[in-house]
Amino acid sequence: MATSALPNELHESHRDPFARPLAIARWLEVVAAFVVVIVLVGGITRLTESGLSITEWNVATGILPPLNDAAWQEEFAKYRATPEYRLEASVGGMTLADFKFIFFWEWFHRLLARLVGVVYAVPLLWFWIKGVIPRGFKPRLVGLLALGGLQGLFGWLMVQSGLVGDMTDVSHFRLSLHLLTALLLLAGLVWTTRDMRRIAREPGVAPAPFTVASVIVAAVLFIQLLLGAWVAGLNAGHAAYDWPLMNGRLIPEIDWSSGFFWTLTHDPFLLHFLHRWWAWIAVIALVWLARRVRKTDRLASILVHSAFGLMVLLGIATVLSGVSLWMAAMHQLTGALLVAATAWAMHSDGVQRQMRQAQ
Repeated sequence: MATSALPNELHESHRDPFARPLAIARWLEVVAAFVVVIVLVGGITRLTESGLSITEWNVATGILPPLNDAAWQEEFAKYRATPEYRLEASVGGMTLADFKFIFFWEWFHRLLARLVGVVYAVPLLWFWIKGVIPRGFKPRLVGLLALGGLQGLFGWLMVQSGLVGDMTDVSHFRLSLHLLTALLLLAGLVWTTRDMRRIAREPGVAPAPFTVASVIVAAVLFIQLLLGAWVAGLNAGHAAYDWPLMNGRLIPEIDWSSGFFWTLTHDPFLLHFLHRWWAWIAVIALVWLARRVRKTDRLASILVHSAFGLMVLLGIATVLSGVSLWMAAMHQLTGALLVAATAWAMHSDGVQRQMRQAQ
């Protein structure tokens, strides 16, 4: 095949003798690790029903937890005014010690979000001033910063949805938007890291493109992650504790009386069922992607296989355990790792395509 002019032009456009792509890659890997931890803590926050324990968003003063008994009583009073407390938590006789437990997880989740913002923004500013960012990557790096800010905004909008009317939980739509934005940010960080490491080896090489195959895999995985977020938001994991059957049936009884679209997006039995079985469609797509990159990036192939295999096992274990806190949290953590591995493999698939076009 004749060499295309386009790859050569792109190659020259990204050549920059002052760039420090390896240092940037290492920084982005640290940020990605922080995002994985935030996803884990966010899952624990949801599973412990801690998300509504802090009813305000104070960017500066919210960094510190209450420091004396009077401050704790004030925060507890704010929580007692929420629908969640009035309609649910008060029934069990929540104590101040109980409140401190759920407050910790929400506070820790928000603290990590602030910390990751600093860990991203400060080095970005330093790299920018030093002029070591490879050409063409400044808009992407700023875009990732904006995406992180947007994810934080979605988190607060999610919390607000659980503080109005008779809501005892946050909106599962807003929860999914909050979670999926975090996972998109993670994928973007991993993809950019792979670009940077490649530039470090081959100065001036163009960023990897998307392929049709990788977009298909991403779409299939997106549906599975969306279903998982809705299952979490609606507590639909408790719809059945047996597997592969659901309450002794292969296909659960579904009440369609509220209409097709409402049932599709709200019925916990249907969403639990779909999340279980769409997982196997996702497995097929991920195996396809892993096999596509096996020869040129064996590590990426191994990571994808390992991540989805562990995630399936943890998903089944979560059901059989009656949605054990730590089992469910590990399931969500593995979901984040699967997104990272998939982004890596998608990048490798793009590199393969780029190399074929250049031959």
